[in-house]
Amino acid sequence: MDARRSTILQGLAFVVFLILSYTENLVFFDILSDVLSNQFLAVAMLFIHNILVISLILLGMTFYTNLVLNFFKKDKYELVVLEHPRTFAIIFAAMIVFLSILRGSNLIYGGILLNVLPQLILVSTPIGIVEGYGIYLTIRKTLSRTISMKDLTYIYGIFLVAAVMEVGFINLLISVSKM
Repeated sequence: MDARRSTILQGLAFVVFLILSYTENLVFFDILSDVLSNQFLAVAMLFIHNILVISLILLGMTFYTNLVLNFFKKDKYELVVLEHPRTFAIIFAAMIVFLSILRGSNLIYGGILLNVLPQLILVSTPIGIVEGYGIYLTIRKTLSRTISMKDLTYIYGIFLVAAVMEVGFINLLISVSKM
């Protein structure tokens, strides 16, 4: 299969999985509070959710890389993201982590409360650092076209650690709030 046809199929797969992830996200956030009572199930569910998110990012960045390489002219501006994957990965990872915190704030408080947001960001920092590092690695390795199965296993391991941390942290906050 030629590179252009492969890129088009990757784009279609990305759109299909984006639609499926929207449905998964609705179900995930709908049943999350019910699952938190079972620690193992909560870790497994958060881990699977994180794996789906990072796999979607991986597919999207692979599609973007192939789109630029196979469909765009090789001029100065078209290759800027591919020539500077580290900078783009830092910006993109920070943006995703911040939007994730805003989404969590929206779920917890029913809206984004600006007076609570600094505390929520402070509380979310340890998990955000771990997840942000995983996102950064995925994007940087994908855009630089150096990702391997070993890298992917390492990245998935990072998200397993993040899921364990998140469930532990949520349970700590629940126990503190009951006091």
